[in-house]
Amino acid sequence: MRPGILVGLLAFAAITAGFPNKRTGLPASKSSIQNLKSKIKNVVILVMENRSFDNLLGGQKLFGLDNPIQHGPFCNPYNVSDPAEGMVCSAARDYDSITDDPDHAVYGNNFEFYSTFTPDNAAIESGQLIPNQNGFIHEQLRLYSSEANRTELATQVMNYYTEEQVPVLTTLVHNFLTFNHWHSDIPGPTNPNRAAIVSGTSYGHGTNDDGFSEHVFPQTSIWQQLTETNHSWTNYWDTAGGTGPDAGYFSWTYETGNNDKIVAMENFYTDAAAGSLPELSYINPSCCGVGTTSMHPSGLVSDGEELIRSVYDALRASPQWEQTLFILTFDESGGFHDHVPPPLAPRPDNLTYTSTTPSGQNYTLSFNRLGGRIPTLLISPWVAKAYVEQKSLNSEGETVSYSASSILRTLGYLWDFEPFNPRVEYSPSFDHLIQSYLRMDTPSSLPKGTAFKS
Repeated sequence: MRPGILVGLLAFAAITAGFPNKRTGLPASKSSIQNLKSKIKNVVILVMENRSFDNLLGGQKLFGLDNPIQHGPFCNPYNVSDPAEGMVCSAARDYDSITDDPDHAVYGNNFEFYSTFTPDNAAIESGQLIPNQNGFIHEQLRLYSSEANRTELATQVMNYYTEEQVPVLTTLVHNFLTFNHWHSDIPGPTNPNRAAIVSGTSYGHGTNDDGFSEHVFPQTSIWQQLTETNHSWTNYWDTAGGTGPDAGYFSWTYETGNNDKIVAMENFYTDAAAGSLPELSYINPSCCGVGTTSMHPSGLVSDGEELIRSVYDALRASPQWEQTLFILTFDESGGFHDHVPPPLAPRPDNLTYTSTTPSGQNYTLSFNRLGGRIPTLLISPWVAKAYVEQKSLNSEGETVSYSASSILRTLGYLWDFEPFNPRVEYSPSFDHLIQSYLRMDTPSSLPKGTAFKS
């Protein structure tokens, strides 16, 4: 055994000590992969919008979650340059809708994580500069202080939702598996992160530019991979728009006529009821504003809960439930506070993204680090009840955080394809979290999401 893997195993044992042993083998082991293949025939991925772990799951009381209600409060200054202006700490109850959409551009993430728009990339890469997570309130005030008072703006980005405010998520957390350390792949906005979820890279894009709607992306996507290896897929999307359809980003989808697999969301419920869901179902919710379903801050959290409930209930009643893995995740953290610093990760390719920051300086991102920590759950009769997954071993025997690329890493083991790039290869898989026995106690339905005031 290589020394690195032995050290990784010891660290892995330390991290998982005290938690129930629900594993069917080490990650990516022969027994674990065989078990995954024998149990899971259909994967459903629902990607919601712009919420950090501490924001959306900050009030969850399940043991093992690292969040404000259990380990906080966590605080930020009003002004990173003058702490004497005061601090605001995380507290219970956030708003159903936050119209002051927090900054989640690359430079906005920089300020929120490092308290500057232009952190020293060399110091980051060497490990000398660690995110301090102190700039969330400062950046929210920079954007909106002329429109709202600073107490309200601080509350928007620092507060968290209680278990009672998000009954759908609370029920899922207490009945299925929640990742404690899952980060977006890119410290930037929606579309680059969505491209990374399905291809392992944003191909050098760091903002929501026109390339996404013009189908310019040339890299291999999960859609191309599955088609070329005779696996089925459908991209279900809410035709009200706002996110995706993510399969539409890629030139291959249209050049080969596979855009016919992009269909309206209504078809998902029909297919689930008929037991005719494809091997991969990928769901794009609507965005943004009141009446949309993605949990984007300008919409209602309660409307997002209703979408999650409807997807779960459809799967739970489907003839395919006992062979389904439902992955509920978010594209990125949306400018909301989280106290866990994003870690480094290998570059997926040699591309970079440069933008001009509000300070007038340019900043170049080389895609060698992850974005904010985001909520992600595994939902299936084959995962442990009320289980919190910590970090895990990757293929090099390192104990690392999960990220969006962990989905591609795991699907590669399920459907026999190699990692698309170094980032995906580095990411830990979660095949070992599929149990060997079928649970019969999963909820038959979820509670309704209900509108609320903060």
